[in-house]
Amino acid sequence: MNEQELRDIIAGCMANKRKAQERLYLAYYQTMYRLCMRYLRSDNLVPEALNTGFLKVFTKIDSFDSSKADFRPWLNAIMIRSCIDLQRSELRFQYHDEITESDPILQLPPDALQQLYAGDLLQQVRLLPSTSQMVFNLYEVDGYDHNEIAGMFNISPSTSRWHLSFAKQQLRQWLTDKNKAL
Repeated sequence: MNEQELRDIIAGCMANKRKAQERLYLAYYQTMYRLCMRYLRSDNLVPEALNTGFLKVFTKIDSFDSSKADFRPWLNAIMIRSCIDLQRSELRFQYHDEITESDPILQLPPDALQQLYAGDLLQQVRLLPSTSQMVFNLYEVDGYDHNEIAGMFNISPSTSRWHLSFAKQQLRQWLTDKNKAL
C-alpha cells in the first residue's frame, strides 16, 4: 500500500467508515498477528489481543498525527500495549532480585545460530516466564529501553534488566543444549 492509499484509509477510519476500517484491518492483520504471537504465550490469546488492539486503533485514530509520527510505529505501540494488558490480566507478574555486573555471561557456540529455525526460537521465547518474554521482545525486537519497559510494567529499570538477562540466559542454555544434541 502506498502512502496516499494509507492516508485515504486513515481519513476514512477517522470518519468512522467501516470499509476503510476493514481495509486497514486486512492490510495489517498478518503483521500485527505475528507481533502479538511474539508477546503472548498462548495462541488462544493472540486473536483477542489483535482484535482489542484494532478496536483501540479505530477508537483512538483521531489522536494519530501523521506530521508527528509514522502510522506503523503508532500501530505497533498500540498492539504491544494490548498484548501487555492482556498478559497482565492473565498472569500475575513476579518480581526478582536485581542483577549485578558479576553475573556470568554465557557464550553461544558460533554455529548454533546456523542450525536454528525462527519457529524453534519463537517456541523457546514463548516458554519463558511471561514478564521475561515480554521484556525480551520489547528490548531486543522492538528497541525499547529499560526505562520505557519499566514504565510499562511498573517495575524498576534494574528489574527490567534482570528479566532480559534471565531470558537471554535461558535462550543461550537452550541453544547450547540444542547444539550439543546435534
